[in-house]
Amino acid sequence: MPRRPEDSPLYRVVADHFEALERVHEERFEPTHGALRPAARRAAGRLLDCGLLEHGFARVRCRACRAEFLVAFRCKGRQFCPSCHARRLAEWSLWLDEELLAPVAHRQVVLTVPKRLRAYFIHDRRRLGMLSRIATRTLRAYVQASLGGPACRGCREAVPGLIVCVQTFGSVAHFHPHLHVVMTDGAFRRDGTFVALREPDAAVLESLWQRAVLAAFVRHGWLEPEAAAAMLGWPHSGFGAYVGPRISERQGVLRVARYSARAPIAESRLRYDAARGEVELVADRVEGPYAGVHRMTALEFLARWVDHVPDHYEVRVRYAGAYATRRRVWWRQRGVTLTAAPALETPARAGEPAWPALRARRRRWAELLRLVFKVEVEVCPRCGGEAGIVAFVTAPQAVRRMLEHQARRGVEARAGPWAEVVAAE
Repeated sequence: MPRRPEDSPLYRVVADHFEALERVHEERFEPTHGALRPAARRAAGRLLDCGLLEHGFARVRCRACRAEFLVAFRCKGRQFCPSCHARRLAEWSLWLDEELLAPVAHRQVVLTVPKRLRAYFIHDRRRLGMLSRIATRTLRAYVQASLGGPACRGCREAVPGLIVCVQTFGSVAHFHPHLHVVMTDGAFRRDGTFVALREPDAAVLESLWQRAVLAAFVRHGWLEPEAAAAMLGWPHSGFGAYVGPRISERQGVLRVARYSARAPIAESRLRYDAARGEVELVADRVEGPYAGVHRMTALEFLARWVDHVPDHYEVRVRYAGAYATRRRVWWRQRGVTLTAAPALETPARAGEPAWPALRARRRRWAELLRLVFKVEVEVCPRCGGEAGIVAFVTAPQAVRRMLEHQARRGVEARAGPWAEVVAAE
């Protein structure tokens, strides 16, 4: 079946109600959601153009039978467009696998903050970056303190590999800033040798995290020292630190990484009733206060959705410790190779060069379409021959002329390889 973005529930909600949201947001939603940012307005406009042939496309032609189909351009949006974000995750996952991840075991770490502090982040999103930096310092200190004490040679300077992903959303798209971290299950010495971590103590990590965040809030004047001291004494402070089990399988690490950087809304969990102007959002959990189906007006849903649109230069994924760019360059310049675990080594694919940088150069748009959308752009759907891109059509007049020509021939232009392909005249 051809992909029809305009039939998706998210597209229809944005198309039907975003203009109304712009009119009422300041009065109804700004006190609790913050101002409607320019990034959110741009995201809505780009989403409505994404995947529509009317806004430009690539022409793909079979070299054998001359069959031709069209592939629409995408908005390339991160977070707000589910299909484009899936493409980004596929590309990012390949990069992690080929260039970044060390061949050692990893763990997932989740760090949360209490409801009392969350409003500070919705009104100034730069504080999300501060939260990530606090997390990297806390995790690095925790790992170094857990590596065996003074008897561990070189452990004082050893660093874990950290991938810190900012998530601003909860189960039903409400604003819930927290961090998902993919962390090596140990640390690397300066010579690249790996020291495994003892079984982690989440309670100790939670205490360190709580004190570090509250100290930063006091230092910046966002919280009075007395209030911070009182929060330290709460039996249920709202701070949390989850440390997952050891993950030794490479694909398991990549799954956790993709989950940590996922989009806030999965369209499979979204239902839209246009007649009533209501949205049903199915939570991704079966227990707790947010479990089940949540109904809300389309305006309330959009007010939540725009909270998670990143600003233009907002960084949502950071790399620290052994995965920081500066340290990786330092090791590369000195010819240091990180300790490898044979069971985790990932061999190069058949016909590909062994060096990651050369493999990355061969990563192609067609491969990403295949990974994300199961579309074989390089294989003709009619004869199975080799197909390739022959042109990119962007001029409005040319786009309109080609689509009208396809319509006169009775060809569903957007169907691409999913429908019967008529040979080009």
